[in-house]
Amino acid sequence: MSVYVGNLSYEVTEDSLSAVFAEYGSVKRIQLPTDRETGRMRGFGFVEMGTDAEETAAIEALDGAEWMGRDLKVNKAKPKEDRGSFGGNRGGYGGRNRY
Repeated sequence: MSVYVGNLSYEVTEDSLSAVFAEYGSVKRIQLPTDRETGRMRGFGFVEMGTDAEETAAIEALDGAEWMGRDLKVNKAKPKEDRGSFGGNRGGYGGRNRY
């Protein structure tokens, strides 16, 4: 399981986020998603800690805490939802074909 970290500054790096979470245990992995078109950070990330107890300690300590001028939103990450077969390009869905 991993921890969702929201309302991050766009200046955050994997190293700086890892340093904050390392105070609560071992950090196994950091993910900072970026926008595909601009390459800019999207303002949230995911942190995977060594144990559930470390994740819980980090969530309790950091949720609502101010860091880099922002109030963090920290909680257990929810599993990625299955968007089914309707995602992406829908082609002619719902409209008439004009040939």
